[in-house]
Amino acid sequence: MNKLKSHTDSHRRNRVLLKIASLVLVTGVLFFSLTLSSCKIYSFNQGRIPDSIKTIKINYIENKAQYVNPQLSPQLTDRLRQKILNQTRLTQTNNTSDAHYEISGSITSYTVTTAGISNQQTATNRLTVGAKITLINHLEPLVSGKNPRDINVSRNFDFDARYSLAQAEAELTDKIISNLVDEIFNNIFSDW
Repeated sequence: MNKLKSHTDSHRRNRVLLKIASLVLVTGVLFFSLTLSSCKIYSFNQGRIPDSIKTIKINYIENKAQYVNPQLSPQLTDRLRQKILNQTRLTQTNNTSDAHYEISGSITSYTVTTAGISNQQTATNRLTVGAKITLINHLEPLVSGKNPRDINVSRNFDFDARYSLAQAEAELTDKIISNLVDEIFNNIFSDW
């Protein structure tokens, strides 16, 4: 009899645990769905580009940081241009009078600081790269703070302190460009 009661109690506990797990799963899926819908996630094929916007001029992103990585400006400009042209319906123009959107900007910071210390020696360095991008909508009136719109982005990249800055740059440049391009693109074309 005890064996039967123990088996029944165990079966009851398992059913209760299964119901709780199902409830947690449903709640998690519901929460995740609501979170995504409130962030207005889009496929970045079109982002949030008004129908009236058809052309874009992407100016060279200058390097105005105190330390200049000579690869950064041309690669950042080129990769941003590629991402916008490949993932939006916009067409490029080199003429400001034909541009509906115009992007310009500069790399504003490129600094190395200590990020971690071990045994009283620097173990990790942090490279911080920042840029200021300006987006002008030529189809809208110029209104301070709204058009043109300034977008400031900054990313940190940690590297082993045994590496020189040149060694770290060789390893990190592609990641730096990719992260900055994604952040700039998302700030321009999404509604987060």
